[in-house]
Amino acid sequence: MADLKAKFEKASEDVKLLKERPDNDTLLKLYALYKQGSEGDVSGPKPGFFDFVGTAKYEAWAKLKGTKAEDAQQKYIDLVKKLGG
Repeated sequence: MADLKAKFEKASEDVKLLKERPDNDTLLKLYALYKQGSEGDVSGPKPGFFDFVGTAKYEAWAKLKGTKAEDAQQKYIDLVKKLGG
């Protein structure tokens, strides 16, 4: 488990070094997996209607509700590797 945590932290650094910026859908997926893997299920109020980016992030994270942190961390690591990180 400590090994997974270390890989997750490394992937969170590697994602900043990607040669190309991922598309918005991929960025939302990365965000949601990272938040689920590091904080667990979504918490707090949903952003206001006119906060389009905040709402998109919140909804992407909310879709992962119930996903184990370890599963989200592994999916995040796999996605970063796939992107070339």
